[in-house]
Amino acid sequence: MKLPFRVELIAAAQKDLKGLWQVREDVVTALAGLENAPDKGHGLSQDLQGILSLEFSIKGRGQFRAAYLLLEEDRTCTVLAVGPHQNFYDLVKKRVKLIQDLLKKVRAERQKKSAPKTG
Repeated sequence: MKLPFRVELIAAAQKDLKGLWQVREDVVTALAGLENAPDKGHGLSQDLQGILSLEFSIKGRGQFRAAYLLLEEDRTCTVLAVGPHQNFYDLVKKRVKLIQDLLKKVRAERQKKSAPKTG
């Protein structure tokens, strides 16, 4: 059995979570699901390539998103933003600057994984 992934939030995402105090428990539950299903989100494209987006609903509150990086080698999901769907991807674009080094690592992992095997 594989070990679960660790879910971490960067400081800005922790702030997002504090702002969602009314639904925090539901958001934490959704994020905790990444521990055993880290590939649950869908990949983003263009300048957000390498970032995954987890979509989830909170009853009576609507649609929410969490943007995260999946570091398979480290078995870590690093959440960079969490919030309601409205204007969410604009927020993620702003956060990319905070995680440039991590994003490069994710993209390198993916490239290595998709490279043809020689031997």
